[in-house]
Amino acid sequence: MATSGYGYYRATIFAAMFIGYTLYYFNRKTFSFVMPSLMQEIQLDKDDLGLITSSQSLAYAISKFISGVLSDQVSARCLFSIGLFTVGGINVVFSWSSSVAVFSVLWFINGLGQGFGWPPCGRVLRKWFEPSQFGTWWSILSCSMNLAGSVGPIIATVLAQSYSWRTILSASGMTCVALSFVCLLVIKNEPKDVGLPNIEVAVKKTKAGPASDESTLSELLLSPYLWLLSCSYLVVFGVKTVCTDWGQLFLIQDKGQSTLLGSSYMSALEVGGLLGSLAAGYFSDKAVAKQGPRVYGNPRHFIAILMMGTMCVSMYLFRVTVTATSSQVWILSLGAIFGFASYGPIALFGVIANESAPSNYCGTSHAIVALMANVGGFLSGLPFSTIAKHYSWDTAFWVAEVLCVVTTVTFFLLRNIRTKMGHIPKKED
Repeated sequence: MATSGYGYYRATIFAAMFIGYTLYYFNRKTFSFVMPSLMQEIQLDKDDLGLITSSQSLAYAISKFISGVLSDQVSARCLFSIGLFTVGGINVVFSWSSSVAVFSVLWFINGLGQGFGWPPCGRVLRKWFEPSQFGTWWSILSCSMNLAGSVGPIIATVLAQSYSWRTILSASGMTCVALSFVCLLVIKNEPKDVGLPNIEVAVKKTKAGPASDESTLSELLLSPYLWLLSCSYLVVFGVKTVCTDWGQLFLIQDKGQSTLLGSSYMSALEVGGLLGSLAAGYFSDKAVAKQGPRVYGNPRHFIAILMMGTMCVSMYLFRVTVTATSSQVWILSLGAIFGFASYGPIALFGVIANESAPSNYCGTSHAIVALMANVGGFLSGLPFSTIAKHYSWDTAFWVAEVLCVVTTVTFFLLRNIRTKMGHIPKKED
């Protein structure tokens, strides 16, 4: 009976978080989705577009870091629901606005609300699922982003043929607000909230376990591997964001493609990303099972490096081979390949940051790495739109391509450094 109780609550809680985070992500990208139709009504240059997107990315980076700390102190259920309510409300108010200054302020607030989404999900997953299941459910939940990113552009483009961009944002925001109340009722922080025994982490069952793995904050921060992961995540996430935020305009303005193909490219990228996240988690888990945990190097590195290399190749082909007469199948295939290759490392960096950190600083490790990723997301906004304004989108994408190549080569050369962060007992070292 207890097992059936766990099964019921796990299913309903996970479903609420999956649907909720799908709407989180959809309402994070609504501005990008409706950008073509919005620009037909309101004159916005590339600097304006970069300012609006960067304001959200900056706020998201700050908010996600703070939320990661707060989720250990306050109700994760409340944090998740409040953030979803805020994001939905801001989308509704955004649909009433028309000036760049107001757009930027509102999208900054949207970014603050967005930061309350993922950290509570991670905490709830850890409380409700066994450690051996945590990575699998983490990967599946992260696919909610790919679902929203793949279906979102097509939904927005189809609706834009019959409704204004204001109506689309308003309807999307109100859906978010309504679901926030459902999540508040359905999501439970931990099993004991519904009368079930909490799931004990295996390491806590041994008296000597935690003490042997504990480290100081300075030991964590002085780990070179933490900063290798952080810098790599910054570039990979930044380059991915360049393609998701500006890929549509690049195809339309520089390559002479249609708006529909531009949105279809974004959808193909997200579908590829969904498969890439799952594949990276599955095959890297196989590598860990075969090789076991290591102090130097990580079995997941091979998959991460392979996918980062594929990112570089797909970006080069996208920038060089696509023209106004290119096959639609070829363009969409490049989008799917890039999505597959970019979302894989993004999923792996989060998992590696958690498993390589000492047990008493897993959350801090992931918060630092995620913060750096969101700095990359911020840098993909105004800086790249400024490059495009003064040169071209082709040049902006070339810069992203070079950064990706340099990062991939660096990660490959340093793949066998000490990956166990913090203090290591002499016997284990």
